[in-house]
Amino acid sequence: MDIKLAITVFGVVFLAELGDKTQLATLLFSAKSPDKLITVFLGASLALVLSSAIGVLAGGFVAHYFSPRLLSLVAGVGFILIGAWTIWQTAVPG
Repeated sequence: MDIKLAITVFGVVFLAELGDKTQLATLLFSAKSPDKLITVFLGASLALVLSSAIGVLAGGFVAHYFSPRLLSLVAGVGFILIGAWTIWQTAVPG
């Protein structure tokens, strides 16, 4: 196991997930069912594990056809476009 890679992935994913809609949804489920926190935790954890597994499998598949550099470039441009669109939606009323 590549511990440096594991720590990098953990840090990036952990920071990306903080305060996102998944965490907020989990917070709301916990607030609605304070006596079933373990159930909420297990459901949310399994969902995140499954979604990560899909991402890993898809990434492995796509990497056979495209270079990691191209994938990083496309992902970076995608994030920039989403950020620009979000700023535009906030700045332009209506």
